[in-house]
Amino acid sequence: MGHSHHKEKVCIKTRKVYDWVTRQVDVPLKSFSNNELETIFPSDKCPRNCESICDFFTSNGMNPHDFTIRCFLSDEDGNRIDPVVDNDALICQEIIQPNGRQPVTVTLPSGDEVTLQKVKVLVKGHVVVQILNANGQVVCESNAIPFATAQTFILCAPEGTTLDCHISFFECDASLICTNNFSQLDVSITLCLEVQMEAEVKIEVEARFCKPREEILEATLCPTDKFPPQCPEVFPSR
Repeated sequence: MGHSHHKEKVCIKTRKVYDWVTRQVDVPLKSFSNNELETIFPSDKCPRNCESICDFFTSNGMNPHDFTIRCFLSDEDGNRIDPVVDNDALICQEIIQPNGRQPVTVTLPSGDEVTLQKVKVLVKGHVVVQILNANGQVVCESNAIPFATAQTFILCAPEGTTLDCHISFFECDASLICTNNFSQLDVSITLCLEVQMEAEVKIEVEARFCKPREEILEATLCPTDKFPPQCPEVFPSR
C-alpha cells in the first residue's frame, strides 16, 4: 500500500486529440417529382391501387391539411435509428486525397502564421419519410432515401493522425406538394458534424495510484442548506 500516498511518474498509452471542431451542415435539398415519387413510395408501403400518391390522398377525401409528414434517420433497410447512439449506420469517413492532406498556411488572430492540413470528410446515410393521417396513423411510408455530403476542414492533421467523427445532432424535414398537374416531395436535412483528428501516443504523467473510497451510506433526507445561494457579484452593490 506504499504507493497510495506519494506521486510518481507513469507512462500511459492514450489517444491524443490534435484538433476538434464542430460544424452545422445543411445537406443540399433532395427533391422528387411525379414518377420519382411513385418509386419512393412503393405500393406495399403505401397501399393503393394504380393512382399516384397525390391522387391517393385526394381520392380518400384528404387534403394537404389532413395529414402530417415526418422524416427520420434510418439504416439502408428503412429501420429508424438514433443518430447520436447508432453512428455505425451513418458513414462518416475521410476522403483520401491522392497526394495526401494538402498543407494550408493560415494566419491566426494573434498574427502568427501556422501550417494546417486540408481534410475532406464524406457523410452518407438514409432517411425515411412517413405520411400520417389526422389520427396519427402511418398511411404511407417511403423506402430508405439515401443522402450524402462532402465537407472540407482545415485542421491540425499531421501524418499519422486519423479522423474520428460522429453526428451530435440530426434533423430532417419533408414536405409534399400536390397540385392539379404537379407533385413533389422535398426533403431537407441538417446535421451537426463533430470532427476530431487523433493519434495514439505514449505520454508521461505524474500520478498517484488509486485505492477504493469509503462507501457512502444512504444519505439523510433532512435538508442542510437553509438559505438559497447568494449572488455576491451583483448584490449588495459595492
